[in-house]
Amino acid sequence: MRRPLRAAVRLVPLLLLVAAATMPLSAAELAISPIHYRERTLANGLQVISARDPGSPTVTVQVWYHVGSKDDPAGRSGFAHLFEHLMFKSTAHMHAEEMDRLTEDVGGANNASTGDDITNYFEVIPSNYLRTLLWAEAERLSNLKVDEKNFTSERAVVEEEYRQSVLANPYGKLFNAIDPHSYTVHPYRRPTIGSIADLEAASLADVIAFHKTFYRPDNATLIVAGDFDPKQLDAWVDQYFGWIPKPATPVPQVTAQEPARTTDKRYTETSPTAPLPGIAMTWLIPPAPSGDTIPLQVAAALLSQGDSSRLYQALVYRSQIAQQVGADVDARMGPGLFTAYAILASGHQPAEAERVLREQIARLADQPIPPAELAKVKTQLLTRALEQRQTPMGLAFALGQAALTEGDPARVNTDLAALQKVTGDDVQRVLRKYVTGAHSVTIDYLPQPEAAPANRQGATK
Repeated sequence: MRRPLRAAVRLVPLLLLVAAATMPLSAAELAISPIHYRERTLANGLQVISARDPGSPTVTVQVWYHVGSKDDPAGRSGFAHLFEHLMFKSTAHMHAEEMDRLTEDVGGANNASTGDDITNYFEVIPSNYLRTLLWAEAERLSNLKVDEKNFTSERAVVEEEYRQSVLANPYGKLFNAIDPHSYTVHPYRRPTIGSIADLEAASLADVIAFHKTFYRPDNATLIVAGDFDPKQLDAWVDQYFGWIPKPATPVPQVTAQEPARTTDKRYTETSPTAPLPGIAMTWLIPPAPSGDTIPLQVAAALLSQGDSSRLYQALVYRSQIAQQVGADVDARMGPGLFTAYAILASGHQPAEAERVLREQIARLADQPIPPAELAKVKTQLLTRALEQRQTPMGLAFALGQAALTEGDPARVNTDLAALQKVTGDDVQRVLRKYVTGAHSVTIDYLPQPEAAPANRQGATK
């Protein structure tokens, strides 16, 4: 991430959201108006998705590239993330950091993020600046110009980000260790942020080759949402993006297949900055397009969403074993992860938390789920999704997630219908299949003992 994203979501006084927040979903399904979007593909392969919403005089321009840390060159972990930073440097017709001037100077904002499968760049601006931002995104796609000075400075920025988020953060090493220990073959095992050693091994030639290989129109999706004229948008997109040539060589694809786990595995990580132990456990789950992803998300929410959730009540409130708990579904284009973790309270060890974590997951998988509890969690998930879509930025993100991670922009509408249909039996079926009935990877995270002071010759008590 280039800088922390603080996307404001406005409160929406719509009866739809009031109903979503109060109606028991077990009683009736909400009739949710679908998102109306247009999709077309240019001759050079660029996918264009647009959703018009004239509710405010703003528009978001986003370019999602089908490249992430799984595509990092060998021995260059963190490279896709490094390259994200370099995309804000100079082009043939823009100075370095000019994207800030084109957005922030007119009251807008811009940012970017890198994930396992995707790198996206996004701006929100007053709608009368739409043409300018379309030109700017096409410009850095086609005419990026990075010299040794810019490359060296941005690599130093990313290395400092690693120091702050992984080394200085007391539990940064724990969460950064999840992917390397959870995957054995798939390149998902490389953490997105990489390592300082791999970043130092990168060269300017690597940057140029990476841009040529992955930053091309047939490997990108342009998403525009908000206040715009559809015919004018099409004309500008054709003008600024249509001429960019499609390379003759195919886009490299990851073909590695992560094997099924045949045994449980356990690892230990230590930290000199962590004041208390922690633990994380992972299980492999199918790719995001699977119909089981949404029931798994409901299961994770039942376990950890809010102070009334099962893990919080069991580990934080009642037993006071932990001070923080969580469960998460990391859905990816390839095999994802179901993760449960705990940061312990003083005087407790990972084994205690592991026992209760497994007990609570097994209880959810095997004992009847109260209808009111299930309805509450589904309502929370639905309300969050509806709130997100009330801004052009959130709407475009929902479309991008559906189009790239799930493989079909239509999922932006069908996912909400599928969420409302999830039953307790669905939750228990996926937990038994992928979690309680499968092998886990466990990471014990321990404070690193301080080294004893060296004895000095001649020292006396």
